[in-house]
Amino acid sequence: MTTTLQTIELPSGTIEYATYGPDDSAHPPVVFVHGVAVDHRLWEPTAELLAAAGYRCYAPTLPLGAHRIPWGPDADRSPRGAAALIGEFISTLGLSDVTLVGNDTGGALCQFALDADPDLAARVLFTNCDAFEKFPPQPFPVVFALLKQPWALRPLVAGPLQVRAIRHSALGVGLLVTDPDPALTKSVFEPLRTDSRIRDDLSALLRALRPTDLAAITPRLSKVTAPVSVMWGSDDRAFRPALGKRLAEVFEQATFTEIPGSRTFVSLDQPRALADAVAELTRRPVGARG
Repeated sequence: MTTTLQTIELPSGTIEYATYGPDDSAHPPVVFVHGVAVDHRLWEPTAELLAAAGYRCYAPTLPLGAHRIPWGPDADRSPRGAAALIGEFISTLGLSDVTLVGNDTGGALCQFALDADPDLAARVLFTNCDAFEKFPPQPFPVVFALLKQPWALRPLVAGPLQVRAIRHSALGVGLLVTDPDPALTKSVFEPLRTDSRIRDDLSALLRALRPTDLAAITPRLSKVTAPVSVMWGSDDRAFRPALGKRLAEVFEQATFTEIPGSRTFVSLDQPRALADAVAELTRRPVGARG
């Protein structure tokens, strides 16, 4: 399925986004937030299932390395700056009663966004993601260190990451998803391969990424009163289930559920389980305990 992307100008940058489902849906809108070096397509299998059930879903492509519109050096190219785009996206589209879903680095960005505005979302769902001092977890500190310099980033995406076996290895996408789609995993690196401005955006973001920042923020999210669901792929070797349980304990209204047969990208490995979890969360009245 080919999804038509729309462009939206926000105070902190211009981004593309995909929509799924009826624009007159009676259900609360769902906003998905991805992580580094992936785009809106991370969410497509889950979003299409929700759309078929009548949900309106929004999947922005944030400037995290797989974006096509440069963010630029004048932007706040930090995790806080990227998180600001989430709030601006929701506000500019006039969305209310939002269910916010975050994964991987996107889960960390949701935490930054909720720290800035605890009332940003009516409900929140975290899948496998950064939290506390795990920003990023092993083995990604080594990988991110290589990506912090644009001069080192280009040879990596133009060389080894063009080879499927390397790209899908246990040190690549194979760590994150059970059965990688070769076309998808290759195409998400195209902006980095072909555009120096995109490489500069990603390198700037990673240079601004500090574990101590998220370690201070995650515990503060106890002030978030919205219902929270933590759905964790139990086969993840980077974001271990213990991290998900620890994250869930921060919130007053949170449930924790493991999803067998899934690694980091639950939305690709187990889209039905995640879609069902989102639907269940949207049916939970705001203020109801998990």
